[in-house]
Amino acid sequence: MAVFKIVHTTKYQYNWPIKESINEIRLFPHNFDNQDVLEYKLVITSDPEVDYHQDYYGNRVANFNNLESHQEMIIESNMLVRVNHSLKIPNIDNTTIQDLEVEKNKNITLLRLCYPETILKQNEIEAVLKELDIANKPIIEIAQLCNQYIFTNFTYTKGITNIETTIDEILEIKKGVCQDFANVLLQLLRTAGIPSRYVSGYICPFTTGLRGEGATHAWVEIYTPNQGWLGLDPTNNIWTMGNHVKLAVGRNFHDCTPIKGTFKGIARQTLSVSVSIRYEDGRHYEEINDVMQGEIPQEIKEQISYIEQQQQ
Repeated sequence: MAVFKIVHTTKYQYNWPIKESINEIRLFPHNFDNQDVLEYKLVITSDPEVDYHQDYYGNRVANFNNLESHQEMIIESNMLVRVNHSLKIPNIDNTTIQDLEVEKNKNITLLRLCYPETILKQNEIEAVLKELDIANKPIIEIAQLCNQYIFTNFTYTKGITNIETTIDEILEIKKGVCQDFANVLLQLLRTAGIPSRYVSGYICPFTTGLRGEGATHAWVEIYTPNQGWLGLDPTNNIWTMGNHVKLAVGRNFHDCTPIKGTFKGIARQTLSVSVSIRYEDGRHYEEINDVMQGEIPQEIKEQISYIEQQQQ
């Protein structure tokens, strides 16, 4: 059992004033069987009114607007979380894909989580499953084989992908980060017929040297009737352990996006994310990342360039 104090700070900056920023947040740690949220506080620039609700997958969601003109917005999520499991491998479970059919027919959510994305390289996904010889294997074994395949055949590389990178692109370059590997694993598992969901959260550093420690992280959970949801981390080829802290679950990254929004104005936006983790024994870890964002539409680029030229 371990207690982590996590401060997740997101800073948006704009080179020109913007206004009417409308935002949605999923930065609230889950209360579930093996994770207890002891304290939580959300701090936002200008202290806007925040509305809360629960989404389709049971995640707590916050919505707020910042209508005034501004060039910076900081969102700070403070949490104290106790994780009391150390699962390294699930119990022996002989459930097969065929055994899941009854469960899926009774639960529309499970059925929905079995549909793979429509991609151009689906034949490559099917070829991998054929190579792994998944026929008649228990779903636990299939999940482990797929997890190991990604760990072995894909290279963990920061800075070459972003939230808009597709599964087809990852299959092409065989490189990426936790989010990319989670998406490929979901495609494999769902093609095989196993209900699977995307998970966002953190790996809190111990002395393990796991990839992705100290920053926002992503992994996958599969459903088994006997054990419920079990977490697989393809970035590290492990089942989730006592240092995985879960924030949100969903069909894909877009269902779990920590913060998303829009604003009025013509400006270049930069985004940095800092994650600070403290332990009961006083140890402290902090990582700051500048987030690579999607391409700005050409029309907006031209307008920004025009404004900048007029200011010279």
